[in-house]
Amino acid sequence: RHSGSRTAARRPPSTMFSFRAATLLVMAAATSEAFRMAAPLAGSRATRGSRPALNMAATAGPRAVPHGGDLIENMAADVEAAKAACTMELQLNDRQLCDVELLMNGGFSPLEGYMGQAAYESVVENMALPDGLIFGLPIVFDTDREDIVPGTTILLKQGDRDIATLTVEEKWVPDKVKEAFHCYGSTSIEHPAVQMITMERGKYYIGGKVQGIEFPVRDFPCASPKEVRAMLPENEDVIAFQCRNPIHRAHYELFTRALSAPEVTSPNPVVLVHPTCGPTQPGDIDGTVRYKTYLVLQDELKANPDINDEQILWAYLPYAMHMAGPREAIQHSIIRKNYGCTGFIIGRDMAGCKSSLTGEDFYGGFDAQDLLKEKGPSFGITAVPSLNLVYTAEEGYIVAEDAKEKGYEVKKLSGTKFRAMMRNGDDIPEWFAFKSVVDVLRANMD
Repeated sequence: RHSGSRTAARRPPSTMFSFRAATLLVMAAATSEAFRMAAPLAGSRATRGSRPALNMAATAGPRAVPHGGDLIENMAADVEAAKAACTMELQLNDRQLCDVELLMNGGFSPLEGYMGQAAYESVVENMALPDGLIFGLPIVFDTDREDIVPGTTILLKQGDRDIATLTVEEKWVPDKVKEAFHCYGSTSIEHPAVQMITMERGKYYIGGKVQGIEFPVRDFPCASPKEVRAMLPENEDVIAFQCRNPIHRAHYELFTRALSAPEVTSPNPVVLVHPTCGPTQPGDIDGTVRYKTYLVLQDELKANPDINDEQILWAYLPYAMHMAGPREAIQHSIIRKNYGCTGFIIGRDMAGCKSSLTGEDFYGGFDAQDLLKEKGPSFGITAVPSLNLVYTAEEGYIVAEDAKEKGYEVKKLSGTKFRAMMRNGDDIPEWFAFKSVVDVLRANMD
C-alpha cells in the first residue's frame, strides 16, 4: 500500500554519532474503528485515588488510528488454496517469527508483506516509505537460498506448524554497510544490530506479500492489535510503556507517574505496559523468563490493597529488538500506534547499546527522545518523557533535581552490583526490585 522517497541529511562518516541533527519530513493519515476482543489482557494497578476509576465496559474503542489509516491484517482467506500454491518450505528463526507475526496481525501496518527493494532503500535512506509515510526500520526477509526466484511461493514454518505463505516479488543483494550506517549510525560489528545483519542474516533480501495461516506458538501470549484495541477506552490518552527487561521499582514509578505527565491531558488515561518478549541483544534475560517476571509482578500488585488496577493494562509484543536508538524509538511508536496508543513513554537512552569492545555508547542519552518529540506529532504519537527519578531515604522516589535541592541521601544500586548480589544470594532491597520478580530471576539463573 505504501511506497515513495525523501532526502535524508548526510551523517558524518563515523561509527558513532548523534541523531539530534536529523531532519526528516514526514506525514501520516487516519481512520479506523474499534475491534472485538478475542484474547484476554491482564490488568495491573496505579496508585489508588490518583484518578477516577475507568469504566472499561462503557467505552467503545481507542482514539488512535492505525499507521497509514487502516489496520492491515495479512491473513489468508482460503488457507488450503494458499498452502497449495507453495512450491517450497522454509523454517523461520526467532527473529523472522517476530517479523512475520507483526505482518500477519497488523502490528506493521500499513505493510502487506516484506518490503521490496525500493521501499527498503527508501526506509534505509529516508526513514520513510516511498510515499513519504514515516517508518523507522526496514522489514525484510533474508535467505541464502539461491533457488528462490521471483514468482516462488514459500510456505513459512515453525517446526511442523504452518505459519504463513510468502509470494516472492523481488530478490536482491542489499548494501548492508549502507543499511547499518543509516539505520544504526554505525558500521562497526561492535553494534549488536550491525553484527546481526552482517553475520546472521542471509546474503539476499526478499520482498513479497504475506498471507498468514497460524500465529507462532510461544510461551507467552501476544495479543494482536485488534485484541488490544478492544480493551482501550474511547477518547482517552493511551500511553505505551516499552521495556525489554524485568520491571523493577523505578520502572513501575515511571509508568504510573506518566499518567499525570503534562503531555497526558485526557480525564481518564491508561498506560499499556507492552514489553517486547522476542530476541534482544547478547547478555539480556531470555524473553520467557522476562514474561514470568511480568506475571508474578501483576499478581503482587493485585494483592496490594493500596494499588488501583483500572488504569494499567498489560500485553506482550512479539518483536525482535535492533538496539537502534532513535530509529527504534520511531519503530516502537508506530507499532504502538497500531495497537491503539496515542503516546509513548520514552526515557534516557531508549533502545541504546554500547560497543562490545570499548563500552562506549552508540547514541546520545536523549537522541531517541529528541527525535520522537520532533517527529511524533507528524504521525499521531505524543512523546511522554519519563522522569529522572532517584530513590531517597527521606521521601522514597522523587525527581533527581528535587533530591539535590533538598540535600537528600540518594540510594543507588548499579546493575553490576545487583547481578553480583543475585549470584551471591544476598537480599535485594525492596526499594530497588519487587521480591516476586527477584524470586523468578533467581529460579532461572544459569
